[in-house]
Amino acid sequence: MIVTEELWHDLEEPQAAPGRSIRRVYPESGRNLFLTVNHPGMQRALVLSVDAHAGEGAVRALGRLAPTAGLELSISAATRSVYELHVSLVADELREVFSPLVADIADAARQAGSDQKAMIAAINRFARWQHLLRSISKEGLGTRARRGLVGELFVLRDILLPALTGDEAVEAWTGPIEAHQDFQLADLAIEVKTNTSKAGNLVEISSERQLDPTGIPRLLLAVATLDERRGGIGESLNSLVDSTRERLSTGSAQAHLDDALIRAGYLPGHREHYLEPRYTQRHLRFWDIGVDFPRIIEASLPPGVHDCSYHLDLAGLDKFLVTQEWVAELLGS
Repeated sequence: MIVTEELWHDLEEPQAAPGRSIRRVYPESGRNLFLTVNHPGMQRALVLSVDAHAGEGAVRALGRLAPTAGLELSISAATRSVYELHVSLVADELREVFSPLVADIADAARQAGSDQKAMIAAINRFARWQHLLRSISKEGLGTRARRGLVGELFVLRDILLPALTGDEAVEAWTGPIEAHQDFQLADLAIEVKTNTSKAGNLVEISSERQLDPTGIPRLLLAVATLDERRGGIGESLNSLVDSTRERLSTGSAQAHLDDALIRAGYLPGHREHYLEPRYTQRHLRFWDIGVDFPRIIEASLPPGVHDCSYHLDLAGLDKFLVTQEWVAELLGS
């Protein structure tokens, strides 16, 4: 679900008396989820309504959350038998973040099997957004996060978009939602790594699941090797975002891209920080992760060992290399 400004504007239509405008979302899920706007204050919120027993059980989880400037999560008794969890926007500077935030929290809650599990899922997802927002400084994303985003956008713009529809390509980009691989299609997943020319052939694999093809007919590793410098003829992060967006022909694809960028930590209010540096693509290479490809996977770990990260030296692994043309044909098929 994409929560658009148009949807909020409909809810913000003036009312004759104080109260709130409500639109239910995911009614088929069995969860009582609503987007609301209070009148006359025009405060936007996501509301999850549950029975009182489920609400009381979630209050303890809420107590562990630290406050976040601009956002508020609260639980209150609407009646003797009904509790409501409110995720509210309390500062306009986070307006651009709020729509993807509530869409993500609502999606987590709708997938829960009960009201109490939905409350816990919503609180945990709110905490994840808190972590994301705190990790982004006033100067925007850090160097490593910028490089990672640049690499994923190169793959999206230059590889997926020529082979798929805009909606298919953007919906396949799962890196911003912390999936095991950065791109996931029905028959193919692609994990993207970005390094600079100084790093040579070394890439960091951050978990035992990233190069694990379990449940995936085919898994590829993409490595974008970049030159990074201030000035010059390379592309800034802003120009890469803009050129990717220009290649999307539908409003739904553009909305999905904007949503994914915010989840990745790229906030429109920080664009002034992304004019430099500029990135030039030296190589964009792909490895087919077959059974003989050297890697650590979950099934090979001894009991009690998990959350592994390691460095992979790609030197000498040329027999697993595939061309961009081969990848394009695979995507097209």
